[in-house]
Amino acid sequence: MSGLGDLAAIARSIVDANLYMVLGTVDEAGRPWVSPVYYTTADYTRFYWISSPEVRHSRNLARNPDVSVVIFDSRVPAGTGQGVYMSAVAEELADADVGRGLEVYPGPAERGGRAIRAEEVRPPAPYRLYRATASEHSILCPSPSRPCPVHGRVHDHRAAVTM
Repeated sequence: MSGLGDLAAIARSIVDANLYMVLGTVDEAGRPWVSPVYYTTADYTRFYWISSPEVRHSRNLARNPDVSVVIFDSRVPAGTGQGVYMSAVAEELADADVGRGLEVYPGPAERGGRAIRAEEVRPPAPYRLYRATASEHSILCPSPSRPCPVHGRVHDHRAAVTM
């Protein structure tokens, strides 16, 4: 690792290699709630998923659109995991934006999603299309057992990356 550019490449590879992100919301009392959702992105900044507007995370983001997002591979051995952490603002897509969102969601067929028609995510259908727009990305710096090549720290810490 020679610099933060390398860390951005790691972050992009994590987003590309995974299918689910963990979406963190808060309810009206400030209690956190996390939900895994199948996602797609075309630009590493805007992340799309479908959910019912009746589920807890959708109700939470309708009240407070500030969310946290983490994408990681949970199948790797302990101590080797890496994730992308994001601060974002989420929203249910307005009717006029659904068509553009469906150009991205659900992504290529090899990711496992099936094509979604606009009427499947518009009222009165039970699902809606959502988008989280990330304002910050970070990852854990590598090298937990030796000094980080970027920051010189040995303990776990995050580094901001530009996607």
